[in-house]
Amino acid sequence: QVQLVESGGGLVQPGGSLRLSCAASGRIRSINTMGWYRQAPGNQRELVAVSGDNTNYADSVKGRFTISRDNAKNTVYLQMNSLKPEDTAVYYCNAVILAYSSGWYVAYWGQGTQVTVSS
Repeated sequence: QVQLVESGGGLVQPGGSLRLSCAASGRIRSINTMGWYRQAPGNQRELVAVSGDNTNYADSVKGRFTISRDNAKNTVYLQMNSLKPEDTAVYYCNAVILAYSSGWYVAYWGQGTQVTVSS
C-alpha cells in the first residue's frame, strides 16, 4: 500500500513563509512526478508546482514558491515565501508512482494540509 503523508501547513501572516513536506511510503519501485495542488473553498483544485523531467509552476506562484525533491527519501517539498491571502487553500501532494504490486504508474494523493494566510 502506497501512502503520501503531508506536513507543514498552518496559519501565517501575509508576507510570511511556510514549508510543506510530503513523504511517499510503501513498496515503491519508482516515482515519476511529484507535485503540489491546492483547492480553495468554491474553487477547483489547481496545480501549484510539479517536479518531473521538468519543473513547472503556476503563474500565480512563480518567483515565490520553490519545489524540491529528495529522491532518496521519496519526499517532495514546497517552500512558500511572500505568502498572500489568496494562497489560502488546502494543499494536496500528488505523486505518480510505480509500486511493486502494480504493473503501471498510478497517481496518488495526500490527505491535504491547510494553509491559511491572514493577519
